[in-house]
Amino acid sequence: MKTLIIQDKALEFSIRIVYLSKTLTIEHGEFVISKQLLRSATSIGANLEEALACDSPKEFRHKLSLCYRETRESKYWLKLLVETDHIELERFDHLYSMVDEIAKMLYTMKNKGVSA
Repeated sequence: MKTLIIQDKALEFSIRIVYLSKTLTIEHGEFVISKQLLRSATSIGANLEEALACDSPKEFRHKLSLCYRETRESKYWLKLLVETDHIELERFDHLYSMVDEIAKMLYTMKNKGVSA
């Protein structure tokens, strides 16, 4: 089965967030925001996988909408972590760029009628 580029990007983003979450909890004792970020970030790829298995175009677009919303939420938690000095701006920039790229791809897929 062919893997889409966006699947790889969503997985890579999730992996990086898992490691960031571990660092935040173990080294910085930050549990609340990191858990929220972990949930929203890993949900992007999970919902994408569900979207790719959908039976109808309507269901597919709905799942992509959920993915897109999770990217927006992930961006928010990343910004909050930076603003509260839990992560450095340099680390934020890379993660923000990754999730922003995923968001743009999802938006295009949803609104241009792209399917799996």
